[in-house]
Amino acid sequence: MAAKKGLIFGSSPEKSWDFLSGLLSWPDTVIAADGGILSSRKAGFSPSVYIGDGDSGGRTEPGLECVTLPEEKDVTDLEACYQWARDRGFSELVFTGCTGGRLDHHMAAMGLLETAAREGIHAVILDPGNRVEFLLPGNYVRNNPGYRYVSLIPADPVLRDLSIRGAKYELSHRDVARGGSLTVSNEFSGELLEVSFLEGCCWLIFSN
Repeated sequence: MAAKKGLIFGSSPEKSWDFLSGLLSWPDTVIAADGGILSSRKAGFSPSVYIGDGDSGGRTEPGLECVTLPEEKDVTDLEACYQWARDRGFSELVFTGCTGGRLDHHMAAMGLLETAAREGIHAVILDPGNRVEFLLPGNYVRNNPGYRYVSLIPADPVLRDLSIRGAKYELSHRDVARGGSLTVSNEFSGELLEVSFLEGCCWLIFSN
């Protein structure tokens, strides 16, 4: 069965949405978190689901599946969108319009990538300069997506037995502590990056 793919727009504006031009035909469903309904249309997408409390410029509209949230609630509008998609069997998600604004919402969006990974959903964040995903222990191979830099940011106290291949600065079976910068600002040396580690989790960030 084909994976269900969802594109979720937060309400953080961008000067240009050109970085999403390659995804115009990708999503099965475009989901707008509150003011993300405005951003999705500026980016050239037609949202079919609106979820929000209306405090950042969004509103219910005829023809959309609408979930109205109270202003006082236990989750962000973005997380409510994630839950909606998860409960309907989406297995691939792209979040956008959720970084670069309020730092608390930015960090919460980064945390959603961990939630998704632990629930078996492949999710990434895209913004004009970055692509972010969350890695659980394991072995990973990633194509060069056209960014200059690649970084691993540990989420746990230690990434154990970390190896990096296909990068300018390779590592072999190293323990890497959270809070250090050893795995920041690496670069591809070819077309494929190989990452493996046995314990801990991390964010994988590609940046311009």
